[in-house]
Amino acid sequence: MNRRTRITALTAALLITAGAAGSAAASGGDPGSVRPGEREAAALTGTAKLYRPAGDDITFSFDAHLAAKDNMDPQAATGTFRFSHYEDGEGGYAVAKVDCLTTGGKVAVVTGVVTETDVDEFRNKRVGISVHDDGRRDRLGYSWMTKGEYEGVPPCVSMAPFEKVKAGTGDFRVLPWHMDYPTE
Repeated sequence: MNRRTRITALTAALLITAGAAGSAAASGGDPGSVRPGEREAAALTGTAKLYRPAGDDITFSFDAHLAAKDNMDPQAATGTFRFSHYEDGEGGYAVAKVDCLTTGGKVAVVTGVVTETDVDEFRNKRVGISVHDDGRRDRLGYSWMTKGEYEGVPPCVSMAPFEKVKAGTGDFRVLPWHMDYPTE
């Protein structure tokens, strides 16, 4: 793995860590958006490290929510995610403000615009991350693994969850989206 790829992965891990810090406070974006007995429309929370045999420290954290009142508008999602990638004391991090969240079963795709980072290529760019919440074998994917990786992506777009989460570190939680289709 080349240095740029490692730092990119490190940055992804840092974003996730920042997102986890806010997850305890958020229950559906706006605290008043969920009425008693009503659940939020979708959510992605948790933190995990990616598996790297070379010992890289790559962490992702999420605190993304779609309020019940916004069920038909995934671009109304709120929250943050953080990722970081460090190896031998070098690397970077990024924090993104969520701008779209979709979930289906145990899979989530979240996008956000990077608002804080020490990696210039990520600054003010939209990035996408996918998560497969599979208990002890969670997986994760991210949009910047392709050519033109720093050009940004459309809302709610990412790569399939191709990365393995390091054993014992994954606690991603995906709340499946329940679409309410209009009746005729």
